[in-house]
Amino acid sequence: MGKNILVQRRGRGYFIFRAPTHRRLHPTGYNSVNGHSQGFVRDLLHEVARGAPLARLSVGGSDDVYVPAPEGMFEGQRIEIGSEVPAETGNIKSLGRIPEGTMICNIELRPGDGGTMARSSGTYAMVVAHTPAGTELRMPSGKTLHLNDKCRAMIGVVAGAGRTEKPFLKAGPKWHLQRSRGRKWPVVKGQAMIAASHPHGGGRHKHAGKPTTVGRWTSPGRKVGNIAARQTGRAKRRSAR
Repeated sequence: MGKNILVQRRGRGYFIFRAPTHRRLHPTGYNSVNGHSQGFVRDLLHEVARGAPLARLSVGGSDDVYVPAPEGMFEGQRIEIGSEVPAETGNIKSLGRIPEGTMICNIELRPGDGGTMARSSGTYAMVVAHTPAGTELRMPSGKTLHLNDKCRAMIGVVAGAGRTEKPFLKAGPKWHLQRSRGRKWPVVKGQAMIAASHPHGGGRHKHAGKPTTVGRWTSPGRKVGNIAARQTGRAKRRSAR
């Protein structure tokens, strides 16, 4: 009769597929801070499933603010938030007031959202130019983006650069990392399973033996492989006319 395949078991929300979010410290972002403010770095903390250290900022009379820490930030450091503050590491300024060529992180996509981009370890964006369409940024992917001049960003590069260059060496550390993020690991190919465990399983030659594309409305037990794919394989070269 077989059993439910992996994607079906994951969909039921069994505890082995859940991320331990109760171990996370606090939501990040400085959306609760408005206007010109001053504060200091209270702590530099480690959070589960986060590659960069987390900075706990005490700003004004509001609650503590948590943001990914840039390189060079230290406990007790004085920080400033506002449009006219100097462009120094850790300070938070409006994009329209940041000089061209400055490396920034924790960037707001919309004014007041508290920072949603360039927050992973070692990442940063660069201010390219100030244009009528907004501030032009070069993102970590190399893409250029125009954002509202009123969006805020933190000066500096997120700490933890080179984290992914260190090899895991053993399976245990990799398993604990994936477990902290709620990911099932290791992942086994469907072709390596028996026919009762996966639609691609079974057979002696370790190939699916059937098309691996399935429709969008396929039943859950068959919905594996290339789901609702527009095309598969190498794209055909078309001559320009």
